[in-house]
Amino acid sequence: MCSLFYTDRELIGEMRRLVQRADREVEMIEPGRDVRPTERALLLRQKDGALCLSAMKWGYPGPSGSGVVINARVESVTEKRMFAEGIRYHRAVVPVRRFYEWNREKERYTFQSRNGEILYLAGCFDIRDNEERFVILTTEANGSMRPVHDRMPLILKREQIQDWLGDWNAAERLLRQTPMELTRQAEYEQMTLFSV
Repeated sequence: MCSLFYTDRELIGEMRRLVQRADREVEMIEPGRDVRPTERALLLRQKDGALCLSAMKWGYPGPSGSGVVINARVESVTEKRMFAEGIRYHRAVVPVRRFYEWNREKERYTFQSRNGEILYLAGCFDIRDNEERFVILTTEANGSMRPVHDRMPLILKREQIQDWLGDWNAAERLLRQTPMELTRQAEYEQMTLFSV
């Protein structure tokens, strides 16, 4: 669930205006592209008490040494050893323009905000294989996602970013919120031919 998302130049510019500081690695993020697991992506985090824009690799190494874990379920994130430290002390927000999901028939759908604004996906990070890596939190699907998939990213409102990053009690409450409704568009529309 949530294995591909898109960032663009406008999003990067808006994030730079939002934060107090940006790490040098942000310059290496190429805008206008889809971001896949194990690639570096932009995220917001608190660093030395300031809102900071960072770049980090997406996905924790798999527990058996193979593959990557890219999502964590909000229902169990605080109890799972793999995520407990990160969710408690290293929360992050992944700004995206849109994300993609596939249904059971392997048809791709694009999801974005109804007003075209940036989506803020809740996440957490930790040090894995000697580098900081992040995962995106998922929750039960809302009405806009349910026809395609039963899970979706936990989406925050812009005004919830500071609470998510800096206040554990507020973050615990936000783990239980239902994400906003999104627009959904199929990659292509199936045409049906009728014989007369």
